[in-house]
Amino acid sequence: SGSSAAPPLPEEDCMKLNPSFLGIALSSLLAIDLWASKRLGVCAGEGSAWGSARPLMKVIEVSGHGIPWLLGTFYGLCQSDSSATREVLLNLLFALLLDLVLVAVVKGLVKRRRPTHNKMDMFVTISVDKYSFPSGHATRAALVCRFVLHHLVLAIPLRVLVVLWALVVGVSRVMLGRHNVTDVLFGLLLGYALYSVVEYCWLSPLSAPALFALW
Repeated sequence: SGSSAAPPLPEEDCMKLNPSFLGIALSSLLAIDLWASKRLGVCAGEGSAWGSARPLMKVIEVSGHGIPWLLGTFYGLCQSDSSATREVLLNLLFALLLDLVLVAVVKGLVKRRRPTHNKMDMFVTISVDKYSFPSGHATRAALVCRFVLHHLVLAIPLRVLVVLWALVVGVSRVMLGRHNVTDVLFGLLLGYALYSVVEYCWLSPLSAPALFALW
């Protein structure tokens, strides 16, 4: 016959018809993440399954917020009369500021929206807080947890409580509907890794004499 062969499909159509294994895996992971996050958002509203526990979850939310930690650290720094304590608090302040900047940059780049079942009644938010990836509370909790365990002499029960607090802060983000599961998991890993950066850049009277001269 005089019919000619069909023209080849455009490359983008071929990709749609033959998705890569990686693309399928990522799509499946995203679907599972969204499904699990919605199922675990049991305190997302007063009418949710565990709506009565929402006030407690919001108290935990405040305990991991950046403003109380920044203000408390700054106040302790101003009131301290020990050079060793001032060094630890100054580095904690540096760690908290670094955490805020890094989380804001990543949120601004990724721009992942918060879960649809989230109720926007969070304690003091800024522009990038409309995005959810990663969880700033989770990064801060992991960072502070490692910092406290390394620089404070605590009895074993208190050390266990610090670790539990960090984990509960992370879990509460999903229960409140603020974040997806992957937001929290990545946040915990990021905060854990960020502490190593703080240790590497540790501020001391020798490395940053100008800062220590202020106190």
